[in-house]
Amino acid sequence: MIPAAHVRAARLRGRSPPRRLCRARAGGTLVGFVRYAAPMAPRSLLLTAVLVLSACAPRLPEMPERRAEAPASLPPMKLFSEPRVTRPARANTDIARDFLDLTFELESGRAVPVFTRFEEPITLRVTGAIPKTLEHDLTGLLTRLRREAKIEIARVRPAGPANITVQTISRRDLQGSVPEAACFVVPRVGSWDEFRANRRGERTDWTKLQRRERLSIFIPRDVAPQELRDCLHEEMAQALGPLNDLYRLEDSVFNDDNFHTVLTGFDMLILRMTYAPELRTGMTRDQVAARLPSILARLNPAGVGKPGDGRGATPRAWIDAVQRAIGPRAGSSTRRDAAVRAVAIGRAEGWNDNRMAFSLFLLGRLSLDMAPDLSLAAFLQAANIYASSPAMQIHEAHLAMQLAAFALSAGAAEQAIAIVDANTDAVIAAENAALLATLLLVKVEALEIQGRTADAGRLRTEALGWARYGFGSDAEVRRRMAEIAAISPRNSEENAS
Repeated sequence: MIPAAHVRAARLRGRSPPRRLCRARAGGTLVGFVRYAAPMAPRSLLLTAVLVLSACAPRLPEMPERRAEAPASLPPMKLFSEPRVTRPARANTDIARDFLDLTFELESGRAVPVFTRFEEPITLRVTGAIPKTLEHDLTGLLTRLRREAKIEIARVRPAGPANITVQTISRRDLQGSVPEAACFVVPRVGSWDEFRANRRGERTDWTKLQRRERLSIFIPRDVAPQELRDCLHEEMAQALGPLNDLYRLEDSVFNDDNFHTVLTGFDMLILRMTYAPELRTGMTRDQVAARLPSILARLNPAGVGKPGDGRGATPRAWIDAVQRAIGPRAGSSTRRDAAVRAVAIGRAEGWNDNRMAFSLFLLGRLSLDMAPDLSLAAFLQAANIYASSPAMQIHEAHLAMQLAAFALSAGAAEQAIAIVDANTDAVIAAENAALLATLLLVKVEALEIQGRTADAGRLRTEALGWARYGFGSDAEVRRRMAEIAAISPRNSEENAS
């Protein structure tokens, strides 16, 4: 094991969209989805979907699958260019509280005794095989760190010494040493071999660290480009600054719910605070806390005087239940039971925030196959919470994908298109190519239902370009496309004829 090292857990993998949905018909038209001409606000979409739930009739039989006819050669990969960053809109008192909890605790709950950061000019090298997309994404990340967090990081040759080493290794080797990890960062080592030789000692224990001088980020080279980038963003942030993740944060990658996959405006503010001249390595929590009000007044004047949200600490029992629900090793029923426990704990705590919504989201995901009615109800409740804050638009979009899939499965093409259109911009802003491709492929199938073949063809090309970045291999892209095509009644009817 790694003593108190930061690990990015492998995320809950997306399941196929639901292949069954309660639906009722009257006079040949679908009952339950309200027709509308323009994209609706997310809350209106929820009300629409509630009607679906209330109009459920006997269940449809399982749809036979049809392999989607993907192009013989896939279009070029699409990449995000200029980031769209939103500054945090929360109270400075809340941001100060979050900074202290992020900086002086580990995910395990162990205390970090002193504040640490790099005090000298920072150098970075990359070793191992370097995929082209990694080079592109690293360049973009370093540009953002310099511009937004005011942290200067100089790239140096792979063979030379560096403060930060980013080393790519095979996923098999990475998870062979740290099971269930997608990637991780370790202090006081400069290579994979050095980590392997010291992994069980105090050298790699963050709580024993007195000064940051040298560390390594290990990421898998043989995963989808988006997964590589996500690891790079989160582990670089941990290498430079806070070591903890907090489930209560709705606008940050410092949250194991993995809705945000690139550094946000909040994250850049946290990193800029970390390297504020008022702070220095070796300070205690109380010493740092005393300086935060003036630091935040200077860096985030819009947050001065705003009322706080009053969110307390997250109970360990809830964290354990969520991690059990996400963990890949437990069986499906065990994971679903853990999601039920997380929902119960959230209700007992009186939550109506992103933690409650995430509990419901997990319950919905884990109930898709065995209880689609419960799954839809959980998704709707989660989406209603996510709709309460502008900072959670990407969270809403994840729910919208599920609702769009339900609509497509029911043959409600117009509604599926409207749901996709209402959420596409938020997904682009969050730079989530995998989710964007999935939404666009749902819309492709809905356009096909409407007979808009030319429009569907053009959109399919765009969707597959994003899918190549989001999902990686051509085989995986084609598999995802086939999964979405399989839930369309158009395809099931073709198979039946």
